[in-house]
Formats: sequence, C-alpha cells, structure tokens
Amino acid sequence: MTSVKQFRIESEATAEELGRGAFVFTDDYSVFDWGKMPDQIPLKGASLCTMGAFNFELLESEGVPTHYRGVVERSSTDRRTSSDDDVENGDVVALADASHPPREMAIDLTQVPDLPHEGREYDYDSYHEAAAENYLIPLEIVFRNRVPVGSSLRRRTEPADHGLAFGSWPEEAVDLDEPIVEFSTKYEKGDRYLTREEADSIAGKAAIEDLESLAREVNRVVTEQADSAGLIHQDGKIECCYYRGELRVADVVGTFDENRFSYEGTQLSKEVLRQYHKRTQPDWVRAVNAAKAEAKQANVADWKSLCDKEPEPLSESVLETASELYCAGANAYTGRDLFDAPPLSSAIGAVQRL
Repeated sequence: MTSVKQFRIESEATAEELGRGAFVFTDDYSVFDWGKMPDQIPLKGASLCTMGAFNFELLESEGVPTHYRGVVERSSTDRRTSSDDDVENGDVVALADASHPPREMAIDLTQVPDLPHEGREYDYDSYHEAAAENYLIPLEIVFRNRVPVGSSLRRRTEPADHGLAFGSWPEEAVDLDEPIVEFSTKYEKGDRYLTREEADSIAGKAAIEDLESLAREVNRVVTEQADSAGLIHQDGKIECCYYRGELRVADVVGTFDENRFSYEGTQLSKEVLRQYHKRTQPDWVRAVNAAKAEAKQANVADWKSLCDKEPEPLSESVLETASELYCAGANAYTGRDLFDAPPLSSAIGAVQRL
C-alpha cells in the first residue's frame, strides 16, 4: 500500500460490502515523498501501530466511525524487537488486551479503484464510476493548529484568507484559536493542495462539509489526548472511506508519521528525520526538489525518475535515537509503559544533540 505499511487481505471489498484485512506496520520510513529509505528504525512499526490503535479506540469511544477492528497478536514477547519473522496468531483483540506492542492492525477494507492519468491529468470520473457506494475517498484532509515558520501555508495563502488579523505572516510561529482545514490529493504522483470546489469534485458522493467536520472532530480528540500527555499537537491529517452514505475514518490517525507533535519546544514526529536529512544530506534534498519542479514543468507524474541522487544510509546512533523517540513518545502519548524506552525528556535530549 505504502512504503512503510503493507496489506494483509482476508477478503476483498466489493461494490456492496466491506472486506477484511490488516495493516502490517514495518520499521521502514519515508521522507520527502521518496518512498522506502535505505534504513529501518527499530520498533517504529510497533510504536505507530500502538498509537494508531489507541487513537482509533479513542475515536470509537467518542462515537466517530472508523475502519478499525482491533490489533493482531504476534508470537514475539520481546518488547525490544519487531522482526518480520514474528508469526501472527490471528487473534484480534483490543489494545489493552494485547500481550505486547502490536505491529498489525485489523481493519475493514474498502475499494480503491484505479486512477487513470495522462501526465499530471487524472481521471477522477473513472475512479468514481468504479467506486459505487464503497470506496476510499482520494483526498487527504489536513488540519492545522499551528502555522510554523516553514509551513507551505505561508507560501500559498495570506493570513486574511483564514480570518487572521495579520497583514502578513509573522516571523514567528502562529498558534491558531480555530484549526485551519485544507484538502490535498491522495493518489497523484505529486500531491497538491486543492480549492474546496476541486476537493468537492474529487470526493465523489462524500460531502466536503462532512469531511471537514469529521477532520475537526478527530483533531479535537487527538489534541486533547496530546495535551493530557504534555504534548502539543501542531497538525495532522485523516483519510476517509465512504460506505453506503456513511463516512468512516480510515488509514491511521494521530501517529508521529501522520501528525506533528512537539514536547518542550522540540519536534516529536517524522519532521525530526526530515530536518536531519536537510542538514546532513542537502545535495540529495536539493536534487529531490529540483526533480519535483522539473516533473511539474514537464507535466510528468513520476518525478523520482528525474532525480539524479540517492539518499545515504544513516548511522546506527541516529537510528537508535529515532527509535527511542518513537517508543518514548508512544509511551507518553498513551500513558502506558508499553516499550522499553527512556523517559521522553531523555529521548528529546538525544534528538536535540543530533
């Protein structure tokens, strides 16, 4: 499915019925839309699966429908490892009943039709003709509680567009009284932000107003949980499926890959790895940006084929620091001692020394 999650399918979705399957969370990671990077981060998959399951159960308790069914037990009882050799025993349980941090999440499956395209022109009419009443909405719904200095929102919009009383964006980060909700494409080679009219068309039978309301509710739940753990929830996104007139939250919610959190002023998210690559592999980052720009100008969807550089592997010490960040963060967010990890303050200190 993605560069960092895999599918396990039990039964395929049809036009009339949901299927059943699972996400298998690997220890792979991706930055700058590159896909699978040269390294793996130990226990990253288990920490993201744990946080995702925790958040889905929170949402269900608040009456928010989701595609989540539980987590799947595996054979290993060693909390320091999450090897692909671990054997799943098939038992689907609530997170609290799992004997150790899971790395597989049981979910309902919906249809994901093909999205034909010529260059950067995508045929969403064809997608929805095949989708019927059961499909993954080909949008990401983004919510922002803070606008940091480097946010793309500053390049694309003015404060007045969001009802903010600034003539121009301040030099410092802006904390928002009300979250800003935006829509971007999901399956295009180079994702782009959309006007509400464009997003409404791409959403098919799903109403854009309902998608926005759902995103705001998810944001509220995640923000309140983060606050209870001493974390600041800066921004995030959701994906949704449409099933017989009902919207359900899909994919994964409120993890350090989907959302940005901070703790005592330091990033607690995949942003740490993005910034580390910017500092230590600037030539590769520039090559990625140049390839994306060239692809856009040439109306080519596959920008990666135009990139003339590859990312370099990270050192073991950096991978260990990243692993401890994911695990300590998951412990703090859930309020449970699920991983053998240092306190979050220690993990953050190691990040600051990178």
